[in-house]
Amino acid sequence: QVQLVESGGGLVQAGGSLRLSCAASRSIVSANSMGWYRQAPGKQRDLVASITRSGDTSYADSVKGRFTISRQITKNTLYLQMNSLKPEDTAVYYCNSKGDLRDYWGQGTQVTVSS
Repeated sequence: QVQLVESGGGLVQAGGSLRLSCAASRSIVSANSMGWYRQAPGKQRDLVASITRSGDTSYADSVKGRFTISRQITKNTLYLQMNSLKPEDTAVYYCNSKGDLRDYWGQGTQVTVSS
C-alpha cells in the first residue's frame, strides 16, 4: 500500500508558475514509474508527465517545454514544475504511482489558471 499526498495547487494568472509536490509513504523508486495526471471538468484524466524508476521522463505534447517532472528520492517526493501556465491547464492534478499489481493515486490538487 502506498499513500500519496499532493500539495502546491492554487490560483495563478496566465503566464505564472506553480510547483506541485507529491509526498509518498514509501520509496518512490520502488514504483515502476510515477507520474502526474490531470482532469478538467467533464473530461477524462490524462497523463501530463511521467518518470521511470531509472529516471527517464516523458511529457504530453501540450506541456512540453513548460512543465518539468522531477523527484527527490531521499524525501520520497515527486514534483511538477509548471511554468508559462495557460487557462487550459486548469484541472485537478493527481499524483500516480505504478506498482507491479496496481496503480496508486493521490487525492488531487486543484490548479486554476485565470486569463
